[in-house]
Amino acid sequence: MPEEILLSPGVLAIENDQSFITQQPVQAGAAIIGPTVKGPVGIPTIVTSYSDYLNKFGSTFISGSNTYTYFTSISTYNYFNNGGNSLLVTRVVSGSFTPATSSNITNNVLAITGNTSSLSIDVSSLITGSATGSFQGFGLELLNQINETESYYYVSIPNTGGFSSINYVNGNQTNQYVAVGSLSDTDEYMAAVVSGLNQLSSFTGITASYSSPNLTLDSISTGEELNGTIAFYDAFWGMLDYLPTSSLGTLSGGTANTGDNTFVIETLSKGDIMNSTSTQFSDGSLESGSADNLRWQIISPNTSSGTFGLLIRRGNDNTNSPVILESYSNLSLDPYSPNYIEKIIGNQLTTIANDGSDYYTQLSGEYPNVSSYVRIKQVNYKTPNYLDNSGNPQSQYTASIPVVGSGSFGGAEGTNIPSTPGNYYENISNTNSQGIPVANYTESIYLLANKDAYRFNFITVPGLVFNFASHTSALNLLISNCQNNGNSMVILDTVGYGATIGSTVSSVSALNNSYSATYWPWLQTIDPNTGQQVWVPASTMIPGVYAFNDNIANPWNAPAGINRGVISNAIQAERYLTQGNRDTLYEANVNPISTFPNSGVTVFGQKTLQKKASALDRVNVRRLLIELKNYITQVADALVFEQNTISTRNNFLLQVNPYLNSVQQRGGLYSFRVVMDETNNTSTVIDNNQLVGAIYLQPTKTAEFIYLNFNVTSTGVSFE
Repeated sequence: MPEEILLSPGVLAIENDQSFITQQPVQAGAAIIGPTVKGPVGIPTIVTSYSDYLNKFGSTFISGSNTYTYFTSISTYNYFNNGGNSLLVTRVVSGSFTPATSSNITNNVLAITGNTSSLSIDVSSLITGSATGSFQGFGLELLNQINETESYYYVSIPNTGGFSSINYVNGNQTNQYVAVGSLSDTDEYMAAVVSGLNQLSSFTGITASYSSPNLTLDSISTGEELNGTIAFYDAFWGMLDYLPTSSLGTLSGGTANTGDNTFVIETLSKGDIMNSTSTQFSDGSLESGSADNLRWQIISPNTSSGTFGLLIRRGNDNTNSPVILESYSNLSLDPYSPNYIEKIIGNQLTTIANDGSDYYTQLSGEYPNVSSYVRIKQVNYKTPNYLDNSGNPQSQYTASIPVVGSGSFGGAEGTNIPSTPGNYYENISNTNSQGIPVANYTESIYLLANKDAYRFNFITVPGLVFNFASHTSALNLLISNCQNNGNSMVILDTVGYGATIGSTVSSVSALNNSYSATYWPWLQTIDPNTGQQVWVPASTMIPGVYAFNDNIANPWNAPAGINRGVISNAIQAERYLTQGNRDTLYEANVNPISTFPNSGVTVFGQKTLQKKASALDRVNVRRLLIELKNYITQVADALVFEQNTISTRNNFLLQVNPYLNSVQQRGGLYSFRVVMDETNNTSTVIDNNQLVGAIYLQPTKTAEFIYLNFNVTSTGVSFE
């Protein structure tokens, strides 16, 4: 926009776009790391429902003719089915993965002139006979292989004197032969019997030229419509007998005129599962279309306004039953328009970079991605200021608007689905967990360690097992990150399927912290995508227990017991635990999952893995502290660089005290006290640019051990 100034008294209204979105920390109730069928690779992504998850990350996959579901999907289903409201999903893969890009989105700017269909035939051996009496000789039949029409066109080609053109005379099987040109006893002829394409009244689709000994036939216009549809046969014509013999070839090589590629769409999801480029059937469906990939469609182009619509459709739909995932109307290629396509859909590309062990995401592109499925990779034909000062389109841009059409996506690479079954469900092992090497989890664990970029209350990695040697270092790193950040905890699996109580107890001997908790045994559940009964580690189902607890109560309530710890989607536990089994596990800080006659499979413990007895050896207290620290820290963030005055300190107290009072009223605290005054903000503290607050908490304890004394008395004893 040119700079404007006032040269005489008046008011100048200047418009400044300050609506650019500032990047905010990604916040979710929980986080999960694991393989998925599709989706962004390594980029933590928020999902808000299970259907949202399926759209972004897919459901099932086939390996060795069997259908499987990753633990990630089963856990996500149970989390949202029990009241979870947001989940941060990070997809791990093995190998190189790339996105798919759109097929040519054409406009009317001619980019490539198409080729014509053609065929060259050596006719030297075909021209025989003489024109005495009835005509005899060999000819050619052009047979329309689509409908095999029976309308003929006769072409007489004198062999002597050469010829510069072929004359066509319309006829059919019942007509007498009509000779074209001058006949003599010594002339030799070749008759070309032509089957008319689509019952044309005059055969104008093909031209012929002759340069001895080759007869060359060409389609008049460029295009693919005659490719393979017109077959040429060596034929005999005499006394109205028509005897086709051997095929001499078909028209081929035709290509259509194409407009240039107006813009390029790229999928956010990576992997060859996103490729839908394939044959389109008569009903408009794609041979390679699936519920996991996409197709695009341009609708309602308007050169008067320079706008058009774009549909993002599901890959396995068809013309009569389109499944529209996203719809955008009145899009523009004008970068100065508020409806500019990159602004509306987004063009940002997120990549992962690292500085040593410090992993972070880098964004390229000016506009945040609004679409859940695609981004605009590039715009090849921009139309700046499409409408002139009179509101009319500028003629040099009208051909740039995309034309009506639809297409697919292709060019993506990457798959983790083996041709033979991998180690899934109860068969995960030290060397193979759902087809992904454990080392590939490390980058995601480092990335999620950035608490300023990603905030969540707890995290799981179902499929990694602490006492599997190759899994231990990755899980130790995850626990360490949560402990250092102090704002989340890890739900941990320590043993694989089939473990004994002794090996389960032994597996936690090296663990000692209040930022992780483990549950045992494994559970059988119904796969929500296949309907099969499958075995899963406890960490797959526990997020659903936490979500249910938080939905009907509070994070500082114990996610355990008959009221809040029933795992409704569990069919059975791997093992029925006795009271003695539960005692052994609980003393070792392993939370038992028990089965009771009237309530079913139930979490019956809530210890963290901290060995020393304190309030923080319980899950509800650790989650209380996480909740309080997250809130109070955000309050304190707003005070950084503010004046260290009584007013600033009172502002903090006015926000924190009412919040802690509400937690107390909801049963999270027995008592609390917040001190931020001159007693802990002395002149020395203030001179060191410090602001100090002291928060004292008495968290409530849960009743885990209930003793009931039944006293039997003699008859006549008074109870008063």
